[in-house]
Amino acid sequence: MRELVRLRARTSRDGKTFMYLLDYVDENGKRKRISLGHSDRRKAGRQRDQKERELRIGLLGPESIRLSDFLEDSLVRTGGQIRESTRHEYRSAMEHFINVVGDIDLQKVGHKHGELFRQVCLDQGNSPAIAAKKLRHIKRLFQLAVDRKQLDENPVRQVKLPRSPGKKVVTFSPEQCERILRAAQDCQGRTSVRWDLLIALALMTGMRRGELLNTVWSDIDFEAKTIEVSPKKNTDRTWEWHIKDTDRRVLPLTKEIVSMLAEHQSRQPDGHPYVFVAPSRYDYIQQLRKVGKWSVCDTRLKTINNFNRHFKIILKRAGINGGQFHDIRRTAPTNWFANGLRENNVRVLAGHSSFTTTHRFYLAVADDLVDRAREAVAQGIGKNLARIWYAPCFDAPQD
Repeated sequence: MRELVRLRARTSRDGKTFMYLLDYVDENGKRKRISLGHSDRRKAGRQRDQKERELRIGLLGPESIRLSDFLEDSLVRTGGQIRESTRHEYRSAMEHFINVVGDIDLQKVGHKHGELFRQVCLDQGNSPAIAAKKLRHIKRLFQLAVDRKQLDENPVRQVKLPRSPGKKVVTFSPEQCERILRAAQDCQGRTSVRWDLLIALALMTGMRRGELLNTVWSDIDFEAKTIEVSPKKNTDRTWEWHIKDTDRRVLPLTKEIVSMLAEHQSRQPDGHPYVFVAPSRYDYIQQLRKVGKWSVCDTRLKTINNFNRHFKIILKRAGINGGQFHDIRRTAPTNWFANGLRENNVRVLAGHSSFTTTHRFYLAVADDLVDRAREAVAQGIGKNLARIWYAPCFDAPQD
């Protein structure tokens, strides 16, 4: 975008001082040069940005807009650059922020409002992790306003996120995985979902729940023994679905899982597109689509009815207390690490956008980590401690 206002410096006659100037062409096409009367570069930069904004939006002062209107404007400008679920989270966080600080003018938001919002989130029972997530969304929205020249600076940028302990990485052991698969096989015929095949594919590929449930048969190459994670377009037969982080990837399949998939496909009606969406559920979703009651956000949570409830039943039958389907996804990269795959290979296969997420799985690579650490200590400083250690005497001193 072409710069409308330029910041210049003019030296005094004696050459010892200088002042900043603004050069621009006004709304009538006349060239203007105004002196700012000072040599503060940061202040001059803000004044330049302000004048740039005035020329672009035709206002004589800072852009006045209520937070509620700013939210709608920001989401419209962002358009389809973010996922539907992320859009929903941004809206929810900002609406909560407005509920706390009021529907005030965008230009009047300050650091104190960010601190107040953080404390209210915690006081209302939000966990530190949830409060931090909401605050990150608020910071992002205000940063977009800075990028779009609606604000000079992010008013909540310096607000500290509440601290929260890192979550333990939960994975299933090989023995637990076998029990889960047996329990899933026992559920066949009781639900319309092939849970055993779904879980087996998740354990093998590490695919996310949404990726699995939105897989179509054309994603599977039976000859090459691969499955592709790819976005879906809105067509007569398929609904729109976006992959996370826009990360397409191709994952390997074993001949055993390929045989299971081929057998499953042979039992599906001709032309049925989805691998794990039962025909009856598919027909129901198609009816919702016809009347406009199906959104991109629904593809994550409503593709399979009562998904979480059915999975918890399987875990209970497997004798496992607690857990969620995403733990199966976590189990896959853990197994890849334990069997020698390099970190970058695991990151690519798992579809992680950064190494930060992948690093977390090192905590669960091997069950014998504590035992190996104990042995390492015993072979090192432990030997010296054993030589100099004296058992304390518990006998009472004699007079």
